[in-house]
Amino acid sequence: MPLSITEDIKTVSDLKKKTGDIFKQLHRTGRPIIVTVNGKPDAVLINVEVFEKKLKALNLSALIAEAETDVKERRTRPVREFLKELKRSAKA
Repeated sequence: MPLSITEDIKTVSDLKKKTGDIFKQLHRTGRPIIVTVNGKPDAVLINVEVFEKKLKALNLSALIAEAETDVKERRTRPVREFLKELKRSAKA
């Protein structure tokens, strides 16, 4: 999803005047829209489906990082031990 500098950067005035066109572009291209205020980037518009995919990936990477820390700090145990405990708790 590379950004097109000429197409994907809009001013807040553009957003106010051409909201429909900007949203059509957003959905057609799948690329984010950078909204500027006084010539500086201020906000990013992104398609909700793309956002959800990015959010899932971010959440997964956070879980993986946590697991990697557990492995590094030796906070692990054998899988058989875990599965036995899981079975016991399911019976209770």
